[in-house]
Amino acid sequence: MPEPEGGESFEQHLAARDEVLQVMYWLRGEGISKDVVAKDLTRWMSADAMQIQSILVGLAEAKLAEIVPTAESADTRFRLTESGVKEGGRRFADEFADLTKPGHFECADPNCECKQTGNPADCAHQH
Repeated sequence: MPEPEGGESFEQHLAARDEVLQVMYWLRGEGISKDVVAKDLTRWMSADAMQIQSILVGLAEAKLAEIVPTAESADTRFRLTESGVKEGGRRFADEFADLTKPGHFECADPNCECKQTGNPADCAHQH
């Protein structure tokens, strides 16, 4: 893993690395982009393109991302590897777990009566 850049703590570097994985995973999952250049990610992150480029190179060295051969651009394009998709997905799920779990009194059972009728009062799981 590359060393943190000037003035950046190791924790800040790891957080930025996690964020790059999460954003790439999200962009891929939403069908927005399967591969990116560092400049693409500046729109979604607070890091600058040079810091992101360094992180992308580190992800490629860790086999979580790979360089996409292209003749169209001078910028190096990266995409997640299979391992990168799994790791990015895990980190994304961890980061947004509180937002994706059922709310208070919201039933998570897809086979519950309330899902069939559409009436929350029919829920067998509410106490």
